[in-house]
Amino acid sequence: MAILEIKDVSFTYSGQNHPALSGVSFSLEKGDFALLCGATGSGKSTLLKLLKKELTPLGELKGRVEYGGQSVYELPDAVSASCIGFVMQKSEQQIVTDKVWHELAFGLENLGLSSAEIRRRVAEMACFFGIESWFDKRVSELSGGQKQLLSLAAVMVMQPDILLLDEPTSQLDPIAAGEFISTVAKLNRELSLTVVMIEHRLEEALPISQKLIALREGRVYAFGETRKTACALQKDSEFLPYLPAAVRLHARFDTPLPCPLTVNEGRRFIEAAFDALPPAAEISPRVHAEGKALEFKNVYFRYAQKLPDVLRGTSFTLYENEILCVLGGNGSGKSTMLRIASGLSKPYAGHVSVFGKRIRDYKNQDLYKNCVALLPQDAQTVFLRNSVREELKGVDTSAFPFDLTELYDMHPYDLSGGQQQLLALAKVLSQKPRLLMLDEPTKGLDANTKAQFANIVRQLRQGGASVLIVTHDVEFAAEVADRCALFFLGEVVSSDETRAFFGTNSFYTTAVSRMTRDRVANLSTVDQACALLKDHRRRA
Repeated sequence: MAILEIKDVSFTYSGQNHPALSGVSFSLEKGDFALLCGATGSGKSTLLKLLKKELTPLGELKGRVEYGGQSVYELPDAVSASCIGFVMQKSEQQIVTDKVWHELAFGLENLGLSSAEIRRRVAEMACFFGIESWFDKRVSELSGGQKQLLSLAAVMVMQPDILLLDEPTSQLDPIAAGEFISTVAKLNRELSLTVVMIEHRLEEALPISQKLIALREGRVYAFGETRKTACALQKDSEFLPYLPAAVRLHARFDTPLPCPLTVNEGRRFIEAAFDALPPAAEISPRVHAEGKALEFKNVYFRYAQKLPDVLRGTSFTLYENEILCVLGGNGSGKSTMLRIASGLSKPYAGHVSVFGKRIRDYKNQDLYKNCVALLPQDAQTVFLRNSVREELKGVDTSAFPFDLTELYDMHPYDLSGGQQQLLALAKVLSQKPRLLMLDEPTKGLDANTKAQFANIVRQLRQGGASVLIVTHDVEFAAEVADRCALFFLGEVVSSDETRAFFGTNSFYTTAVSRMTRDRVANLSTVDQACALLKDHRRRA
């Protein structure tokens, strides 16, 4: 008997004529790990919220959503709260208390469990998740990875049968994201926990899943065992970009060799299919402009006098007509650096210059008049109106490549995470900045939308703009950046041309780099690998 069954479900948001979901049907057995993928706006988040009655959006629902043969909307509140867990994309929207220990106990207290039972469950869960060392800390002191792990632990302490995750790693650095996904896999494997996860980062999530659900325009386009379904989807031009790099590489060559899913399988595929490879791909040296769009010189910053420094002698340069991507762990100071670069915060030591002029010397909002623009990490902070139409009133979107007209009547907060990013981007680009700064701009975006977004960034550079991007998305950085830098404990500890940067890192690097570096150095994207490998097919 299926633990979760979706029967011909359709859903239309209030005030909308076009359904977000149409005729969706599938079922999962206990212990299944299902990955939900599809384009931005394809209905993934809507579907996931319909599986949790407390989060069901306003609108017209048709069909049935059943847990253990019973409609989820008929479950007693206590059963629904404890048996179906939900981890949101933003941990700040889910955490409700000020202390770590209290967050773990909060749900159990609301269920009315005894103090002894609460202490036992909390202690066990804290041990499993390795929370002991920060058990008594305030939530505000945690890193982004710790907050997301806490959100997961606070759900798991309720002992759910089903775990729903809505892009849980979108705001985590690559190392924290890998650890989070590994933890979910362990819960699935050891507790027979049924997992449904929305994820755009499929390199690590897809190989550990058992089922793959692909949505297209609100309908189930493909559903089945992960390897079989992924290998079938590699023939589809829309879904191919969503799949792991090993699958995308395999799809570019007509070969009878089996389709690889993981980095290891991709490495074996390269060994089996290609020979006489050169030791390294050639890199054309890039000469940067002499002008400096942004310069940090030995900058120090802290949020309060008694708090530790967030920036500790930060120094780096973004040259004019350059794209620089900054990577690093959660809490390393990257977003703080952007706030200072955009004039929103002031350092207590050091100098920051924009186009050769110190920020403090810009007067009367001149810094923001076709000069500097910032897209913050939380896109919702950009929204001031009650509809997309009102947000875009007076905004020139003629050159914006994404059509937002179907969203005009929706409230910005009702959009998916990816749609919110696009709306915020349209507003920011309308300022026509010479220096554009983007904080995690690709979170919530599907692979095809990211490719279009990358083209926007390149066009801005061709038009003379300089772009500074803080991102955890190593694949995007590899595609778009001229240079990459690594931020660690408030400092830029390394920077290099993009291919060289990814070629020397073990974790802050791409799947293609890990697959190919033993045979060919300086490859970081699928396109780069294909361009080199095509001339080295192994003869039968």
